[in-house]
Amino acid sequence: MNAHPSERNVSLAKTGIAGLDEILGGGLPVGHFYLIEGHPGAGKTTLALQFLLEGLNKGESGLYVTLLESKDELIEVARSHHWQIDNLSLFELATPDEAVFPDGPHTFFHPAEVELGQTTETLLEEVERVQPMRIVFDSLSEIRLLARDPPRYRRQVLGLKQFFTTRGSTVLVLDDLTSNQADLQPQSIAHGVICREQMTPEYRAERRRCRISKLRGVKFRGGYHDFTIETVGIKAYPRLRASAHLEPFPSGHILSGSKELDALVGGGIPRGSSTLILGPAGSGKSTLAESFAMAAARRGEKAMIFIFDENERSYIERSEGMGFKVRELVEKALLKLQQVDPAELAPGEFAYNVRLAVEEFEAKVIVIDSLSGYMHAMPAENFLILHLRELLSYLSQKGVATFIIFVQHGLIGDGLDAGALDVSYIADSAILLRYFEAGGEVRKAISVLKKRSGSHEHTIREMTLTKNGLDLGETLKDFNGILGKSPQYLGDIETLMKGKDENLRT
Repeated sequence: MNAHPSERNVSLAKTGIAGLDEILGGGLPVGHFYLIEGHPGAGKTTLALQFLLEGLNKGESGLYVTLLESKDELIEVARSHHWQIDNLSLFELATPDEAVFPDGPHTFFHPAEVELGQTTETLLEEVERVQPMRIVFDSLSEIRLLARDPPRYRRQVLGLKQFFTTRGSTVLVLDDLTSNQADLQPQSIAHGVICREQMTPEYRAERRRCRISKLRGVKFRGGYHDFTIETVGIKAYPRLRASAHLEPFPSGHILSGSKELDALVGGGIPRGSSTLILGPAGSGKSTLAESFAMAAARRGEKAMIFIFDENERSYIERSEGMGFKVRELVEKALLKLQQVDPAELAPGEFAYNVRLAVEEFEAKVIVIDSLSGYMHAMPAENFLILHLRELLSYLSQKGVATFIIFVQHGLIGDGLDAGALDVSYIADSAILLRYFEAGGEVRKAISVLKKRSGSHEHTIREMTLTKNGLDLGETLKDFNGILGKSPQYLGDIETLMKGKDENLRT
C-alpha cells in the first residue's frame, strides 16, 4: 500500500459527507476518475449532488451530466434535501423530443441510427464551455447501451477518463448495474470504486451500506460501512476500528454511591471495563446500571444512557421515583439520554452514536439498556456479537466504564441462555440478578459471577428497590438454587422478613 495522501502532499476533494471522507482517508485524490456503482435506490444521485455542492462551497465549479434523469428530476431530488443548485451546471444530453420519439432520425437512444461519437462530442463541447473542476456523469448504463459491444464500450469509457483527467477534473461516474452480466471493465479503468448496496430485511427499515473496493495509492478503511439517506443528505458511519483509538487514561474505579454494592463488586467498577448485568424482566437491572451512571454524573463525570426498551419519558419518571434526579442532571449537561428505535438502526450507526457520546459529549460512563432489544430487532445480522466486541474494545481503550443490560428469557429467568453466554464471554464483569421466593413473597437477589480485574465478593445478597435507590441486605447464607430455574430461601423466614421491614422504614 502506498503512503497516505497527506504524507505525499496530494490534494483531496472532500465529498461533503464527513463519514465517507473518513472512510476514504480524507477524501478523493483530485484529478482522477471514480466509479460509483449500486442498484437503484442505493443513493448514488444524492452522493453525486453532495459532492458537487461541496465543491461549490469551496469555490470549485461543478457539472452534472445526465443521460438518465431530466433536469427537473434532479432539481426535485435537490429540493427534497433543501439544497439550492442554481449555481450548479446541469447538462441533459437527451432532449425531450429524443426521449419521446426513440425511433426518430436524431435520437441517440437508437445506436443503429446515430453514432456514439456524436453524443460524446456534444458532451465534450459542454465540458470545454463550463471548465468544471468536479464532474458527475450519470450514467454508464446508457453508454453501455449505445456502444452495443464491449470493446467499443471500453474505448469510450477510457476516452472519457483521459479527456476529463487531463484537464484536472475530479470525475464521479455513476453505474446503476442494470446490465444482465457483470461488467468489470469500468472498475479496471477507474482510479477508485465505491460500491453501494441497499438491503431489505424481513422486518425493519431498509439498510444501506457501502464499500471501497478500490482506491489507488490511498490507505482507505476497508470493509462494509453503514449509511443512511436523510433530509440533510447522506450520513455515513465508518466501521469502528478499536485499534485506531488507543490512548492512555487514568486508572481508578467507578462507584455506585452504595457502600454495600461497591463492596460486592470489589471496590467499584474499573474504568475502561465492561459490565454485563443479567436478569429477568423487572429484577432491577436498569436501576443497578443507573446507580453507577447517576453517581458518576453527581461527581461531575458525564454519563450517557442509550434506551432501547422503553421511551424516554417513562424512563425519567421511573428513575425520579427511585430518587435519581435525572432531570436536574440532564439540565446540567452531566447526563444524556438517547432513545433508540432498533428497528430503524444499523449496527454501524449505533456504534457511531456511541463514539460521538465519548468523543464529543465526553461521557465516562455508557449504559446500553438493553442489548436484548437490539439483538432481537436484528435477527438477520450474523455478526452482531463481533460488532459489540469491537465497540467494547473501543470503549475500553477510551477509559469508559460500560454497562450492558441483558434480559434473560422468561419471567424468572431460565438459567443462562446462549445469547447471554456469548455476551458474558466478552464482558469484563458479570452481575446476575434473580428472583427467589420466601415467606410467600417474591424477592430479589444479586451476585457477581465474574470480574477479570481484581477480586469481588462471592456472596449472594438480597437487593431491595426503595424510594432512595438500591439497598443491599446481608449475605443470604441459606439461599439455594440461584443458577437454577427455582431459587429458594431455606433459612429463617422471620429474620429475613424483619430485615426487609427495616429496609423499607429507611
